[in-house]
Amino acid sequence: MPLVNMKDMLCEARKAKRAVGAFNVANYETALAVFRAAEAEREPVIVQLYMRLFDTGKARDLAPTLRDLAERATVPVALHLDHGATERQAADALAWGYTSVMFDGSALPFGENAAATAQIVKTAHELGATVEAELGSLPCNFDGTLGDYAPEDFYTRPDEAVAFAEKTGVDALAISFGTVHGLYKTAPKLSFEVVARVRDATGGLPLVMHGGSGLSDADYRAAIAAGVRKV
Repeated sequence: MPLVNMKDMLCEARKAKRAVGAFNVANYETALAVFRAAEAEREPVIVQLYMRLFDTGKARDLAPTLRDLAERATVPVALHLDHGATERQAADALAWGYTSVMFDGSALPFGENAAATAQIVKTAHELGATVEAELGSLPCNFDGTLGDYAPEDFYTRPDEAVAFAEKTGVDALAISFGTVHGLYKTAPKLSFEVVARVRDATGGLPLVMHGGSGLSDADYRAAIAAGVRKV
C-alpha cells in the first residue's frame, strides 16, 4: 500500500491506547527485516533513517527501494527522517519522498527550537507530510559510563510543551522523562508521571520515546499507558 504519514498512524494508536514501533535501518537487508516483521505481526511500522545518512547521500539512494517495499507491503508504512539536525536535511527528506521528518532542536534555546520547527512544519504540511520535534534533552551515554545523574534536570516541562505545540503546530513530540540515548549502566530513573502530565497538558498530542533500547517490557507498557505513541 502507499506510504502514509506518521500522524495518521499515531492518531489511530492514540485511539487504541497503543504505540507504533519505529526502527532505524541503514541498508536493504535491515529494511527488509523490518518490513517482514511488521507484516508477520500485522502492525503498522515507521521505517526511519538517522540524519547522518542524509549527509552521505545514502538516505537518498535508499528512498526508491524503501518506497517500493512500502508499496508492496500489506501494512501501513511511514518513512521518517530520524533526529534531523538542519532544515536542509528535512527539506531533502521531503523532496526524496519521505512522509515524515523529525527536527531535533532540543539543544537550542526554546525560541530558536520553536521557530525552526514551525518553518519545517509549514513546509511539510504543504506536502502532506508530518513533523516530529523534541523538547527536553536526553543525556547521551553511548559508552555506558553515565552513572549517577539527575534525570529531573532533563525532564520536559508541561507548560513549555503546551507553548511549543501552539507555536509550531507539530504533529508529534519527543519528550524527556528519564530515558537516555545509548547504554544503561544502571537502572533508568523514569517518570511516567511526566509523560502523563505532558499528554494531558497538550490535549493528547502523540508523544515519542527515544532511548528505549534496554528498557524492560514493563517500562514499555507503562510508557504507552501514560501516553507514548511512538517507540
